[in-house]
Amino acid sequence: MKKFKTAVILAGGKSSRMGFDKQFLKINEKRLINVLIDTLKKEFEEIIIVTNKKNEYKDFLCKIVCDEIKEKGPLSGIHVGLKESSSKYVYFIACDMPNINLNYIKFMKEKIENLNIDACITKINNNIQPFNGFYSKNIIKYIEEIVFTDKKSLFYLVNNVKTLYIQEHEARRYDKNLNMFINLNNYEDLNNFNSGGISIK
Repeated sequence: MKKFKTAVILAGGKSSRMGFDKQFLKINEKRLINVLIDTLKKEFEEIIIVTNKKNEYKDFLCKIVCDEIKEKGPLSGIHVGLKESSSKYVYFIACDMPNINLNYIKFMKEKIENLNIDACITKINNNIQPFNGFYSKNIIKYIEEIVFTDKKSLFYLVNNVKTLYIQEHEARRYDKNLNMFINLNNYEDLNNFNSGGISIK
């Protein structure tokens, strides 16, 4: 099994703040998820989309899957993404994160290449960034254990497995303004992004 073959795009969620389903977001008239796929293909052999609307992806050439464990938020998507992947470590990004940084992805791969860890994510101002990160197939069973308890949060998961936290100063070497962690949560974010004005400095 290859170590870094697979990237997963999480396209579920209720998108209540945006007012429409974010998996159909368009940037400059092009569907964002298509842009993400095209970029990820430069670094990964296998792209998986986790979605609650499988029929909307009939013409896509990548693997399309639905949550096996329903209504458990991001953990559901991570769970099925790991199960369906063909590599030990799987890169995860959300469908509303427009700025993929391939150099940072390569940096994370190098960091964990010779380590035995379960997750590799970034901390900014002591807040974790659960996406734009890697997770290991080793945690599938653990997710299944906790997902039906009151400990079903993604934050509980990363705090209770072997997680390598990349610190903010390291991340800023690859993206000074940390734009690779931006989420487009609402129309204001979308308008700011389209105008080039969005940042999470």
